[in-house]
Amino acid sequence: MRKPRTNVRRTVAAGVALAVLAVVTGAAPAQAEPAALRAAGADLMAVSVIADGALSLRIRDAGQAARGEAGHEPADVLLGPEGGLAGRVPATPEFSFLGSPGQPVWSLTSGDRAFPALDATGVPRGAVVDDAVTLTLRETTGPGSFAAYTLSGLGVPKPLIGSAAGLPDSVRMPAGGRTEVVWVFTAAGEYRLTFAASATLGLGRVAAAEATYQVRVPEITPSSAVPPQAPAVPAEPPTQRSDNAAARSQVLVAPEAAPAPEAAPPPEAAPLAKTAQSGSRKVIADGHVDMGPVMSGDSWTIRIKDDTVSPAVWRELADTVLHVVDQAKISVPAGPDYAFLGDQGETVWLLPQAQQSGIVWPGWNTQHESVINGTSGAVTWTLKGVSGPGQFKLFLTGSFGKPEVLFDSAEKLPQQLSIPPNTHAHGNWAFTRAGIYRLAVEMTGTTKAGKKVTDTRTLAVAVGGGTDPNAGFGPGSGNGNGGDRNGGPLPRTGTSWVIPVVGGGLLLVSTGLLLLLISRRRQTWTEPLPDRDENDYRFR
Repeated sequence: MRKPRTNVRRTVAAGVALAVLAVVTGAAPAQAEPAALRAAGADLMAVSVIADGALSLRIRDAGQAARGEAGHEPADVLLGPEGGLAGRVPATPEFSFLGSPGQPVWSLTSGDRAFPALDATGVPRGAVVDDAVTLTLRETTGPGSFAAYTLSGLGVPKPLIGSAAGLPDSVRMPAGGRTEVVWVFTAAGEYRLTFAASATLGLGRVAAAEATYQVRVPEITPSSAVPPQAPAVPAEPPTQRSDNAAARSQVLVAPEAAPAPEAAPPPEAAPLAKTAQSGSRKVIADGHVDMGPVMSGDSWTIRIKDDTVSPAVWRELADTVLHVVDQAKISVPAGPDYAFLGDQGETVWLLPQAQQSGIVWPGWNTQHESVINGTSGAVTWTLKGVSGPGQFKLFLTGSFGKPEVLFDSAEKLPQQLSIPPNTHAHGNWAFTRAGIYRLAVEMTGTTKAGKKVTDTRTLAVAVGGGTDPNAGFGPGSGNGNGGDRNGGPLPRTGTSWVIPVVGGGLLLVSTGLLLLLISRRRQTWTEPLPDRDENDYRFR
């Protein structure tokens, strides 16, 4: 009997020794905390079709989204510590889904104008039934409630999905689309959100993927700061469904309403954008484009990234005209917030922050590889001048419906906007009358060697269905310090400059003739006036 007892004692002693050793040496450390990920410009939910028709649900930071990479497993990252902004629920019924008026809330979206998104560009149109992926909120744990929503260009919220009572628990994402969103939480603490993405493939086979997101909400202390900026999306009616889930589902953009664009490859295989040959002109009236700088050696050039083709193409501004069709027309709403657009009821052409079928979707970015790798610090975007039949406005819609005007041609020019590194952003582009507009834009950066680089180009925009977009090509478009390829100056918006310029020109001509007669009478000649420097024609 002693032998077994001895074995028991030895076993207990060994176990105690191992436990002490584990404590001393740290042999069983706690699991490391996931790395913090910045939500600005990220694809929070990047859904793609991978091998054998399976679905993938990942999260991509801004750099990975720009490069078309697969991204991170959501369980490996933590959202919240990097960025975010506190605010209060507005006292308007449209925002009642967030809580009581004045209630403090916290948005994952920071105030740097780069918004996170739901992304299904990795699901080519035609790859799944109805060209749609269903995103379902399976489970939410945390001290408060969660809501995801978008806004129209004029500040009307549209709830997409959430955990609070009355909010849908599923939403349909259009294949090939990307929708910018704002995530809001009602209390500080740790949240875990479990989502499932599903789609029906050929022959009725259902593919699905599930992932859990971790969000850390800091103490919510609203201040007088501008509320977090939110993207815009057109209001669309829910698609009719035959099952009982229809009442609990929403549609981001009705897939059947969108024309079938060229199928995009999965994010893992997305090719890099190439540079279009100079002189290859294109009018773009629908789809996604961005304006941004590109470096080649010491050359710094503003170009248009055309994502309406696959692979994307960086085009010369002189070879590109954006056409704003009549589908973009809206009426100026009542109230002082949008009085900068005109009087209530007046018609303006508005290209909203979020992609809308049938309308061109322009944005701006500092995400070309040459800019990311070759520069440091922000890029300064300057609006130097505008010509056209009306006024041009560029503004953002705040998460709680308030607009923030970035550029306004009715005000004194030039005007500037600082764009952080590796940024991809969109705003609301508004034009008050139909016709051809030319925007003199300058972008300035600093190389990693400390050298200042700058370029000025002219972006042509044809507004209105009755406006011939081809009239945007030619003199006045493309190159030059706010002028055309031949160095001609670009006038400011409006007609008030015509009379002073004409009158001043006549006065100069008359003065010149008088001086010429005097010089001939005296038989002496003055020194000729030096050529006017091109900078004298720059916008003030």
